Amino acid sequence: MKFGGSSLASADLIKNAASIVKKHASEHEIVVVCSASGDTTDDLLSLVETARRGRSEEVEKKLSQLEQHHLNLLEAIADDRVREETGETLKQWLRELRRATLGILYLREVTPRSTDYVLSFGERFSTLVMAGALTSMGLKAQYLDGGEAGIVTDSNFGEATPLTEVTRLNVKRRVGRMLDEGVTPVITGFIATNEEGVTTTLGRGGSDYTATILASSLPADEVWLWTDVDGLMTANPRLVQDSMVLRMISYNEAIEMALFGAKGLHPRALEPAMLSKIPVKIKNTFNPAAEGTLITDTSEKSDKPVKAVLLVNNTAMLTVKGPSMVGEPGTAARILDTLYKAGVNVMMISQSISESSISLIIRRSHLNKAVTAIEKALLGTRIVASVEPEDDVVVVAVVGEGMKGTPGVASRVFGAVASKGINIRMIAQGSSELNISFVVKESDGVEAVRTIHSEYGLGRNGEGRR
Repeated sequence: MKFGGSSLASADLIKNAASIVKKHASEHEIVVVCSASGDTTDDLLSLVETARRGRSEEVEKKLSQLEQHHLNLLEAIADDRVREETGETLKQWLRELRRATLGILYLREVTPRSTDYVLSFGERFSTLVMAGALTSMGLKAQYLDGGEAGIVTDSNFGEATPLTEVTRLNVKRRVGRMLDEGVTPVITGFIATNEEGVTTTLGRGGSDYTATILASSLPADEVWLWTDVDGLMTANPRLVQDSMVLRMISYNEAIEMALFGAKGLHPRALEPAMLSKIPVKIKNTFNPAAEGTLITDTSEKSDKPVKAVLLVNNTAMLTVKGPSMVGEPGTAARILDTLYKAGVNVMMISQSISESSISLIIRRSHLNKAVTAIEKALLGTRIVASVEPEDDVVVVAVVGEGMKGTPGVASRVFGAVASKGINIRMIAQGSSELNISFVVKESDGVEAVRTIHSEYGLGRNGEGRR
């Protein structure tokens, strides 16, 4: 069971999460994985940046707030004995965080390694408090950080990759032994260590990733990801009022949805579970009775080829044109390499058969950087004649394993969109046929999502157009 930050944001929520663990612990061996409490990771990132800028008074204020928040959590959830034992450890770690932050403050310099170390305290604090809550409830719980649990990674600080075989052996030996002894391991999400014992982090979605790594290594029967939503939805409920929770989807569908920003899931986290064929459940700590979404190697049988319609905001389109691009080998590679060197990730790419233009979808925040990089490197050369940026576009993604081999899906999707007078700017579909992605003006995005959702009857009434 992995609990996200929103499920651990207050003392009452931590007690609720602990009660969920206790309820199931009588019937199952449970490994608990914790994210940082609430917005602690963002607070720590802000602390690092404030220290780097040399703002000593703000640093002290932020450190004091972090200290008070976690001491208050412990005070509210633990009995006297646990509070005394756990409180000393928590205070020691708070002193370590202070020393690390002051080092950044005095040097006014921060490295990926020191950032990982500072960020690790979020999960360490919340996991220690959760272990205290479980112990106070009478469970035999024990705190472990990711490295102590056996997760070993490379030294790519900020986005470390686990070393699979050594991690598998370590976890099976260390965590497996604790389970055999009747202990409930309570493990930090997001953080691990490299082969030298230095703290690393697993990047965005790292706590989910920790949970599936542990599950794959033991192996576990299931992974339950506790979050603040009832499950994966057919569409964003804030955009489509009659959107529904998906009861069962395949790993492939879930990965596609996660890649397009579905709440409560990160695509990287699904890989270990998928390789080991371990089912993943997404559950809501605020509504534990809800069935949630089950992710397995097979999709739920349905007469509807489309499962979900997603909207990706904060995107921009960059079109690179040049008559000399036609028939010139390596043109796309040079453009993509230029963006790579500028630190710009390309989300979608489309090139006409004439080869005279390439359109790229990137994050809107990277648009100016991307334009500058291409203009400096390629504009005015024999290849690129113009660079045309557009910052008012969004991506609509239509996902469903049932689209594979089903004739007419694309024509039905685009026909529905066209019936609303919406112009499509760019289209991309992979050979897997798991998703169709297209670009429209930002002002048309929500209407496009609602139209397709209605077209395929994905809402509560379940009746699409025939």
